[in-house]
Amino acid sequence: MKITNTLTSALIIASCAALPLAAQAETGFSNSVDAKGNISLPADFRATMVHLGSWYVPEGGASGFHDVYLEPDAVGAFRKTGKFPDGAVMIKELRHGKEGDYTTGKGVKYAGDVKQTFVMVKDSTNRFAEKNPMWGEGWGWALFKGDNAKNVATDYKKDCLGCHVPAKKNDWVYTEAYPTLTAK
Repeated sequence: MKITNTLTSALIIASCAALPLAAQAETGFSNSVDAKGNISLPADFRATMVHLGSWYVPEGGASGFHDVYLEPDAVGAFRKTGKFPDGAVMIKELRHGKEGDYTTGKGVKYAGDVKQTFVMVKDSTNRFAEKNPMWGEGWGWALFKGDNAKNVATDYKKDCLGCHVPAKKNDWVYTEAYPTLTAK
């Protein structure tokens, strides 16, 4: 009986471990993308991804705290090659800024509720560019507002690319605020 229970447990663990591979097999490169190129927001990314760095934008439509995350394997690949590997998922979470007085100082700014979340998926072969308007320039692009689990962007050229033009030479990513990408 003990051997049967151990074997059953091992099979359940192996089946669960294979689930991400099954999702990845659908597109061949990313668990966050389905066969049609629709991008999903990875669950619990703050616990499973590496925090690259942060931005604080004091005013305007993009005001607030911008925290950026990348998969651990993609961080290692970038450190070795200086390029984001195919299928790498990058997330930028934009939060409302809040302020309070603390023992560390008055007017301390901190991150509040989520305003929106951006997801980029590296696509070095442009596999979805002809079929899906959210793909191009070597990336898949998505925008999630608040707690909405649906991508609200409709065309990356119109909804996403404009903010990234100054970072074109860096593969459309503002890498200067991400000390985690360097081994130093």
